[in-house]
Amino acid sequence: MQTRILSFVLTFAFTLTIFSQITISGKVLGKHGKPLKDVSVTLKDTYDGATTDESGNYKFETSEKGNLTLVFSNPKFIEIEKNIVVDNKNLIINTELKESVNEIDAVVISAGSMEAGDKKRASALFNTLDVLTTAGANAQITSFLETQPGVQKVGESEGLFVRGGTGTEAKFFMDGNLVNNYFGNSVPGIKSMDRLNTSLFKGNVFSSGGYSALYGQALSAILALESIDLPERNSADFGISPIFASAGIQRVNNERTHSYGISLGYSNLELMQKVLNFNTDFEKAPNSFSGNGNFRIKTKGGGFIKYYGSYDNNSMKLNMPSLEDYADDNKINQKGKNTFHSLSYREKFGKYTLSLGTSYTFNQNILNFKNYKNDAEVFNYDIDSKGNYFNAKAVIERKLYKISNIKAGIEFNDSNEKTWVSVANDNYIFKDKITSLFAETNLGISNNLSVQIGARAENSAAIKQWNFSPRFALGYRISKDWTSSLAYGIFYQNPESKYFDANYNPNYQRAEHYIFQLQRTVDGRSLRFETYYKKYEDLVKTSNNFYKPIAINNNGSGYAKGIELFWRDKKTLKNIDYWISYSYLDSKRNYVNYNQQLFPNFAAKHTISIVAKKFITAWKTGFNFSYNYNSGRPYYNFVTENGNTILKNQGQTKDYNVLNFSLNYVPSVGKKDAKSFSVFVLSVNNVLGSKNIYGYNFSSDGMRSAAIKPPVNTFVFVGWFISFGTDKTQEAINGNL
Repeated sequence: MQTRILSFVLTFAFTLTIFSQITISGKVLGKHGKPLKDVSVTLKDTYDGATTDESGNYKFETSEKGNLTLVFSNPKFIEIEKNIVVDNKNLIINTELKESVNEIDAVVISAGSMEAGDKKRASALFNTLDVLTTAGANAQITSFLETQPGVQKVGESEGLFVRGGTGTEAKFFMDGNLVNNYFGNSVPGIKSMDRLNTSLFKGNVFSSGGYSALYGQALSAILALESIDLPERNSADFGISPIFASAGIQRVNNERTHSYGISLGYSNLELMQKVLNFNTDFEKAPNSFSGNGNFRIKTKGGGFIKYYGSYDNNSMKLNMPSLEDYADDNKINQKGKNTFHSLSYREKFGKYTLSLGTSYTFNQNILNFKNYKNDAEVFNYDIDSKGNYFNAKAVIERKLYKISNIKAGIEFNDSNEKTWVSVANDNYIFKDKITSLFAETNLGISNNLSVQIGARAENSAAIKQWNFSPRFALGYRISKDWTSSLAYGIFYQNPESKYFDANYNPNYQRAEHYIFQLQRTVDGRSLRFETYYKKYEDLVKTSNNFYKPIAINNNGSGYAKGIELFWRDKKTLKNIDYWISYSYLDSKRNYVNYNQQLFPNFAAKHTISIVAKKFITAWKTGFNFSYNYNSGRPYYNFVTENGNTILKNQGQTKDYNVLNFSLNYVPSVGKKDAKSFSVFVLSVNNVLGSKNIYGYNFSSDGMRSAAIKPPVNTFVFVGWFISFGTDKTQEAINGNL
């Protein structure tokens, strides 16, 4: 009997519940009446609700009664609350949602750019470990970038050669400050290395065109490097190899509010010259001594003060056959030294962010040239170049609604150079002061549409006039995984100081960029397509001189256009990260001593790079490969006859091919709780020993020539690096997975 009563009560209660529930349903639409999926629709302070389907429809039942609030929410849209009255009737509630603009979902403008260290830019996310573990990069950022679309492999001259631009058309920045003399001192035909250590930086922005108005005086590209904030813990670092030795310390306080560090290094290629078969005859192998120091202070407001200073000196002597009738041999003796200082300050004040920075560079390069005929000296002269460079920059940024901001600032550059040429018994002095004003706004119109508008104006004391450079970029998300970008800009750059003369001061050189990009990023895979057109105007034209080209006008011109493809994949092959880049370049230039528009002798029409990395966790060993291909580069020999410049010899080098390999072994050192890290590195550049040629040197009459070759065809490096105080083993593993 009791069981029947209980069953009756439960049945009656259930029946009452059914009859007391009502249905709430409706449709949720977005912009232009588009149905919205995955919108959460709930009664506030209850568990009743539903989620919209692909048609934007929702439906749920509730037993609540009275004045209630219906909430419509989705992270990508502005939340809406609607007051409703629930009685005994079903309700149909329709609504429209507006897009919520936020930094995470907003489309990023990336035409012409790759960014490392910014998690919002996942398309081509590279870090310090990528640079260190890419075979053939030799732990140099610029060599690493030569595996990226648009960057040419030029082995005989320093600089970044980007999209038909010369090596001087790319500029370098550290924490917003200009880095003058980014590359070491060298001699003609031998490329010098990066001065700044890759491990200094936590991220970088490399723009091959269409870059921000915050940067100027670069016709082709900029590389903006961002240094690390604070080290994780105290450490002592050592490195040793047959060609160098290094040591350094980093100290950070317990509260992690400030740190300092110093390091020293020495390198010498003498031993490797004895072991390997060098193409270059070094009488004294390249050697250098360097030191650097840094400090970082975290302010009470969360800002940072960063300082970095470095010093290096270097020297080498080499012999080479002469191409002239008056000599059999040439001897070049080079000595150089460099000092660089960078100080930056960044702080937030409410909605405003203030960035201040300054840098100073001193650089000296002394070259002695001797010519011999039948072992007797016939000519001897010196070129001693000294330069002092100062840069200061101030930027203030105000954040607008969520993903929009506006920036404005001022920059000042001062250059003071003196070049002594013994054969002319004269000092050539160049001075210039460049004042720049700039402003830029990033407008986040929606999560799918961003616009960047900026402008820069510069005044050069050497040129004695202002220029004005508008910049524009747009980013649009086509679908969930596909984005597109457009970029346009006008860019000005002073000619190199060697072209300024007492009789003629050249004008600004000008480039106009048009860039379009499509990009897809999903599940560890990134695909990027980019096409561009670059128009050059007012390039410097020169006449030949024994030791110094003389600028005669700014009537030079040219263009560069091309397409680029980039594919990176970390998911398809287990524990293998690989990328492939391809660039096609069509370019013509009439500049310096060219007497007509020609394809530049530093560029190649087709460039391919393939990089692959596999890390075997059990072995704690990474195996890295890279392959670089450039189609043959043209070469030209111009001579002066009867006062006219004529093209006497021309041709094309054979295609450039290099296969590189490196191995990184990262065993644990000491006890696990010792927090130590070591890595053993073996790398082989040009494993197959390909005999590549960069171009040709010609005698002054054009009758004799000699190939420009790498200093060595195949180079082998072995090194051991150890750090006491921090265990980066897992970081090394994670970075390769």
